[in-house]
Amino acid sequence: MVAAFELDGVVRVAQLVETKNLHRPTIGHDARVLADVVNLLRCPVCADGLSEGEAALRCPAGHSFDIARQGYVNLVPGRADTPEMVEARDLFLRAGHYRRLSEAIAEEARAAAEATGAVVDLGAGTGQHLAAVLDALPDRVGIAADASPAALRRAARSHPRAAAIGADAWKPLPLRDGSATLVLSVFAPRSAAELARVLAPGGALIAVTPSTRHLHELVGPLGLLSVPDDKEDRLDAQLGSRFVLSERRSIEHAMFLTREESAQIVRMGPSAWHVDEQSLAERLAALPDPLTVTASMTLSRFVPR
Repeated sequence: MVAAFELDGVVRVAQLVETKNLHRPTIGHDARVLADVVNLLRCPVCADGLSEGEAALRCPAGHSFDIARQGYVNLVPGRADTPEMVEARDLFLRAGHYRRLSEAIAEEARAAAEATGAVVDLGAGTGQHLAAVLDALPDRVGIAADASPAALRRAARSHPRAAAIGADAWKPLPLRDGSATLVLSVFAPRSAAELARVLAPGGALIAVTPSTRHLHELVGPLGLLSVPDDKEDRLDAQLGSRFVLSERRSIEHAMFLTREESAQIVRMGPSAWHVDEQSLAERLAALPDPLTVTASMTLSRFVPR
């Protein structure tokens, strides 16, 4: 759900029980879990509640957001990751390179999910980490929030209990106060005030940030953006007015990547906006195949003050 971008939010509507029979001939079968999370959403225009009508979400003031045939709902306009970036991320993640990270997030979620509410993944991408958390928490529903329509299409299908919506991470989120038991922020932007607002009493924020060692074998050779030395300090300062650090641990392991997988790392992240394909191909040709690359992240759990 993220950014003042041109955004095509997805709210996938999938039935958890046989009794929810949403027959809409004009809406694709991917539009199914919305009925289970619509009470947690709010209108991005007036902040009032939303309800599901015929092929649209509406608020009492009359603001309406069409549910597209593919199961998408346009909640916030904005710019975001391209389909090519999302495709690269999906291929890389499905190869299992960040499986340990997903498992660590799910383990942390089991320990932290004590409050009522949904699991909200802010900047969810394809929804892989959210799906791992929902597997670990069988009584919860999830909401994948991202700015990218291409990402939301995949996130909407990431888990039977996951819905997906578009939003701007830097602006008021289209979620009601206290609607989340957990918020996940994995390599994503975040607003401390909004995170604190949407968390239920007793809720927690799980944030993942890269360390300076993350992908360091590729940073120089491929011209990737580097991680600043004070990344954790910046995170703590950003959240400090609203949150207290509860747990922190490092996750580091080697990945054995082909040249194509190394290219996917470039194409799936912010460096994709800065490296052209011809230059990337030339730089990749100079790398060993396969190449050992370090994955190094910091997982932090914060609780509201």
